[in-house]
Amino acid sequence: MIFLVTGGAGFIGSHLVERLLAEGNRVIGLDNFDNFYDPALKRRNLTRALQNPKFRLVEGDLRDEGILEKVFREEKIEIVAHLAARAGVRPSIQNPLLYADVNIRGTLNLLEACKKHGVRRLVFASSSSVYGNNPKIPFAEDDPVDNPISPYAATKKAGELICYTYHHLYGIDVACLRYFTVYGPRQRPEMAIHQFTRLIHQGKKVALFGDGSSRRDYTYIDDAIAGTMGALTKEHGYEIYNIGESQTISLSELIQAIEQRVGKRALVEYLPPQPGDVERTFADIRKASERLGYRPQTKIQEGLDHFVRWYLDESCK
Repeated sequence: MIFLVTGGAGFIGSHLVERLLAEGNRVIGLDNFDNFYDPALKRRNLTRALQNPKFRLVEGDLRDEGILEKVFREEKIEIVAHLAARAGVRPSIQNPLLYADVNIRGTLNLLEACKKHGVRRLVFASSSSVYGNNPKIPFAEDDPVDNPISPYAATKKAGELICYTYHHLYGIDVACLRYFTVYGPRQRPEMAIHQFTRLIHQGKKVALFGDGSSRRDYTYIDDAIAGTMGALTKEHGYEIYNIGESQTISLSELIQAIEQRVGKRALVEYLPPQPGDVERTFADIRKASERLGYRPQTKIQEGLDHFVRWYLDESCK
């Protein structure tokens, strides 16, 4: 099979590229290497993939229709994993126009290319942020998601709607995956687990927004990739799936767990809650389990072992 992975140099994208290559597929990775975080880290993510003759890296932006036309014309794409996005809840509040441009217009451009070139299957990376402050737990795919509390969340919900439109009009098979805070080796540096680990290790202050009682459902990267592969290899029509661990941990508990693994105490600075941050996330994964065979294997304590070990190895290089 020939796969296009947008955001292929990113955290989840680079892991997915490696998994697809390991199974013998041809993979085209599209990435614009923006400066949301150090592009050198993204290039390092692709070190192994670039050694594989079945991988091609295309540097370009989803908003560039010419780049997409060239890729689809040259490569005969069969399946698309659309992971590219402007990420982050808090930065989206500062720059909502950029988030709308990249996440909505970029997705439209990609779907137009799929329509034109006859690509009939797409997996779209959505986010647990679409649930907002959902009072019902755990969060299920049929819960109302009409009240996003950040521009980022709104763009992800918009992406789901646009994908449905193209499914309805043009028969594109779509699975929207609502990822619940994926972590593990190569996690983006500004995300909580990576940031807390780095600051505790360096003896710097850890900014904790709120009283530490907010809870998150964290998903280890290997489990997220397993769920994504399940979605890429099945027909859906149009479906939405939660990809989480279906367990939660508070922010305070998370910091304590990282302290134990790093061997240092955190210098916690308590700050007011941030606009756009949700109070909790908690995935109901029954649908993904039944239809995708999704069975998360890595509990948070084991996943933190893996992540901190990776971080410490990287910091010594």
